[in-house]
Amino acid sequence: MATKTIRVDTLTRVEGEGALELDIADGAVAGVRLAIFEPPRFFEALLRGRAGAEAPDITARICGICPVAYQMSAVHAIEHAWGITLDARLRALRRLLYCGEWIESHTLHIVMLHAPDFLGFPDAISMAAAHGEVVRRGLALKKAGNALLRLLGGREIHPVNVRVGGFYRVPTRAELAPLATVMAEARLDAIALTRFVAGFPFPDFARDYEFVAMRHPTEYPMNEGRVVSSRGLDIAVAEYETAFAERHVAHSTALQSGLRGGGSYLVGPLARFNLNYDRLDASVQALAAEFGVAPGCTNPFRSIIVRALEVVYACEEAERLIADYDPPPAPAVAVVPRAGTGTACTEAPRGILYHRYDLNAEGSILAARIVPPTSQNQSTIEDDLRIIATRDLALPENVLRDHCEQAIRNHDPCISCSTHFLRLTVRRQ
Repeated sequence: MATKTIRVDTLTRVEGEGALELDIADGAVAGVRLAIFEPPRFFEALLRGRAGAEAPDITARICGICPVAYQMSAVHAIEHAWGITLDARLRALRRLLYCGEWIESHTLHIVMLHAPDFLGFPDAISMAAAHGEVVRRGLALKKAGNALLRLLGGREIHPVNVRVGGFYRVPTRAELAPLATVMAEARLDAIALTRFVAGFPFPDFARDYEFVAMRHPTEYPMNEGRVVSSRGLDIAVAEYETAFAERHVAHSTALQSGLRGGGSYLVGPLARFNLNYDRLDASVQALAAEFGVAPGCTNPFRSIIVRALEVVYACEEAERLIADYDPPPAPAVAVVPRAGTGTACTEAPRGILYHRYDLNAEGSILAARIVPPTSQNQSTIEDDLRIIATRDLALPENVLRDHCEQAIRNHDPCISCSTHFLRLTVRRQ
């Protein structure tokens, strides 16, 4: 039997460290392994014994690109356990903070990590020579998103202003007002960026994914909602672990998540768009139609357009929230720790991010569970790779490798967000 293994020892233009192995036997793909070998950081373990109020700041350190997502899932889960309901104005400020993260994170991926694949460049620096205006526009958008993080979060990287019950400090109208102009300009840049990526050549590829995302009664989902799927799942966040389960795989330091009944699923922009299209502003729906994206899109390569549309949406939403801003009477509501279990799901740029905390009567964390979007998508990414590698086996190995790397980047994996580690078993004889 003729066998061959193709290895990509270090994946580039993804956040974190990983590798890919393809096993080929008798002209067919026999195995696909998306390996995550980042050192374990044991966040779930180090949270045990810490005060519940510390969870938002500790978990924000999991990722430097999407720290707000970790803060929001953590703070909502602790508030759920302690029975805390926020003032609507504090809730709106948190949504505004999340808009900032969507803008900066999506733009980083679109311009710096993913666009070079479609244009034939090895990296964004090489791409800048031919598309300097696009790179400058991307940097301006990221700066706009960071401005929201800096004002509302206290700083751009690992924000420190979020607390259980609200914020440590809320902005004045005068402090927030200048960002209205920033967001209006960012919206124009986002529309131009969407128009640019919509013109890319897209491979003819589609899959029958089970999309999973949050679903809110009135809003495009960020902080709240039920967990729904394209195949009929509709559960409260507290029921998350009844529908999804994590498993160990030998080639990854991160756990892979799957449906309890078996099978993989997809979270992220494509899932949000397909499950919440009717929650988008009419202006964003019109742009989607103009750029040839509609509900039912199952081509992961075209997810770059959906990401760009979400940047447009986040800019528009930020404009609205700034215009409607009415400072709350206090930066936070009263907090009384108690024993209980709290769960929360929020929509990180890459998809749903689940947190669960068990707390004692003093408010200390007894146990924590964090399920990042990338661990939920990893099995689906491997399924994509199996199809693409089978289709392209006859191509030169360097081309096949490039196609596989692009397929991985379709889902914007944040490999460094691994928070679990494989169980170690030692047998001595």
